[in-house]
Amino acid sequence: MGTSKRYAAHFDRLGEEGHLARLAETGGLQSLSARELALDRLPLTIDPEPKPVLAWVRFFGEAVRVRAWACRWTSRAVGVKFTAGGKEYTTWVWSDAVDLDPEVRPPSDDQKYRPT
Repeated sequence: MGTSKRYAAHFDRLGEEGHLARLAETGGLQSLSARELALDRLPLTIDPEPKPVLAWVRFFGEAVRVRAWACRWTSRAVGVKFTAGGKEYTTWVWSDAVDLDPEVRPPSDDQKYRPT
Protein backbone atom coordinates (compact mmCIF):
# COMPACT_ATOMS: atom_id res chain seq x y z
CA MET A 1 0.00 0.00 0.00
CA GLY A 2 1.39 3.44 -0.96
CA THR A 3 1.22 6.80 0.72
CA SER A 4 -1.42 9.41 0.03
CA LYS A 5 0.07 12.29 -1.93
CA ARG A 6 -3.23 14.12 -1.68
CA TYR A 7 -2.86 14.65 2.08
CA ALA A 8 0.93 14.65 2.36
CA ALA A 9 1.24 18.41 2.90
CA HIS A 10 -1.50 18.31 5.54
CA PHE A 11 0.23 15.57 7.54
CA ASP A 12 3.63 17.23 7.12
CA ARG A 13 2.17 20.41 8.60
CA LEU A 14 0.62 18.48 11.51
CA GLY A 15 3.99 16.89 12.23
CA GLU A 16 5.72 20.28 12.16
CA GLU A 17 3.09 21.78 14.46
CA GLY A 18 3.51 18.88 16.90
CA HIS A 19 7.29 19.30 16.92
CA LEU A 20 6.91 23.05 17.52
CA ALA A 21 4.44 22.44 20.37
CA ARG A 22 6.88 20.01 22.05
CA LEU A 23 9.74 22.52 21.75
CA ALA A 24 7.54 25.31 23.14
CA GLU A 25 6.54 23.16 26.15
CA THR A 26 10.18 22.83 27.16
CA GLY A 27 10.62 26.60 27.04
CA GLY A 28 13.84 28.24 26.03
CA LEU A 29 12.57 30.55 23.29
CA GLN A 30 15.51 32.75 22.40
CA SER A 31 15.25 36.41 21.49
CA LEU A 32 17.72 39.08 20.48
CA SER A 33 19.32 40.98 23.35
CA ALA A 34 18.79 44.68 24.06
CA ARG A 35 22.31 45.31 22.81
CA GLU A 36 21.56 43.54 19.51
CA LEU A 37 18.25 45.37 19.10
CA ALA A 38 19.74 48.81 19.79
CA LEU A 39 16.28 50.29 20.31
CA ASP A 40 17.92 53.33 21.91
CA ARG A 41 19.62 54.12 18.57
CA LEU A 42 17.39 52.66 15.83
CA PRO A 43 13.90 53.84 14.86
CA LEU A 44 11.14 51.38 15.74
CA THR A 45 8.06 50.80 13.58
CA ILE A 46 4.96 49.36 15.25
CA ASP A 47 2.45 48.08 12.71
CA PRO A 48 -1.24 48.46 13.56
CA GLU A 49 -1.95 45.70 11.01
CA PRO A 50 0.71 42.98 11.53
CA LYS A 51 1.95 41.22 8.39
CA PRO A 52 1.82 37.42 7.91
CA VAL A 53 5.36 36.03 7.73
CA LEU A 54 7.43 32.88 7.92
CA ALA A 55 10.12 33.37 10.57
CA TRP A 56 13.01 31.30 11.87
CA VAL A 57 12.89 31.19 15.69
CA ARG A 58 15.11 29.30 18.13
CA PHE A 59 14.22 27.07 21.06
CA PHE A 60 17.34 25.99 22.98
CA GLY A 61 19.41 26.57 19.85
CA GLU A 62 17.14 24.52 17.55
CA ALA A 63 15.92 26.63 14.64
CA VAL A 64 12.28 26.15 13.61
CA ARG A 65 10.40 28.00 10.87
CA VAL A 66 6.99 29.21 12.07
CA ARG A 67 4.01 31.00 10.63
CA ALA A 68 3.96 34.31 12.48
CA TRP A 69 2.90 37.94 12.41
CA ALA A 70 5.46 40.74 12.06
CA CYS A 71 4.26 43.28 14.62
CA ARG A 72 7.23 45.64 14.86
CA TRP A 73 10.63 46.11 13.32
CA THR A 74 13.81 48.12 13.02
CA SER A 75 16.23 48.19 10.10
CA ARG A 76 17.91 45.07 11.57
CA ALA A 77 15.32 43.07 13.50
CA VAL A 78 11.67 42.02 13.46
CA GLY A 79 9.40 41.42 16.44
CA VAL A 80 7.17 38.45 15.64
CA LYS A 81 4.16 36.86 17.34
CA PHE A 82 3.18 33.21 16.82
CA THR A 83 1.17 30.43 18.43
CA ALA A 84 2.51 27.02 19.47
CA GLY A 85 0.66 24.41 21.47
CA GLY A 86 -2.23 26.81 22.06
CA LYS A 87 0.00 29.48 23.64
CA GLU A 88 1.06 32.80 22.11
CA TYR A 89 4.76 33.71 21.93
CA THR A 90 6.60 36.87 20.97
CA THR A 91 10.27 37.21 20.15
CA TRP A 92 12.76 39.31 18.22
CA VAL A 93 14.69 37.80 15.29
CA TRP A 94 17.11 39.18 12.73
CA SER A 95 15.32 40.67 9.71
CA ASP A 96 17.05 38.16 7.38
CA ALA A 97 15.24 35.36 9.27
CA VAL A 98 11.82 36.59 8.09
CA ASP A 99 9.98 36.27 4.76
CA LEU A 100 6.45 37.28 3.82
CA ASP A 101 4.13 34.27 3.99
CA PRO A 102 3.08 33.53 0.39
CA GLU A 103 0.07 31.46 1.50
CA VAL A 104 -1.61 34.22 3.52
CA ARG A 105 -3.07 37.19 1.74
CA PRO A 106 -3.97 40.27 3.75
CA PRO A 107 -7.56 41.44 3.33
CA SER A 108 -8.18 43.97 0.59
CA ASP A 109 -9.30 47.50 1.48
CA ASP A 110 -12.75 46.46 0.30
CA GLN A 111 -12.83 43.61 2.84
CA LYS A 112 -11.34 45.72 5.65
CA TYR A 113 -13.75 48.61 5.36
CA ARG A 114 -16.95 46.79 4.40
CA PRO A 115 -19.81 47.82 6.70
CA THR A 116 -21.11 45.02 8.91
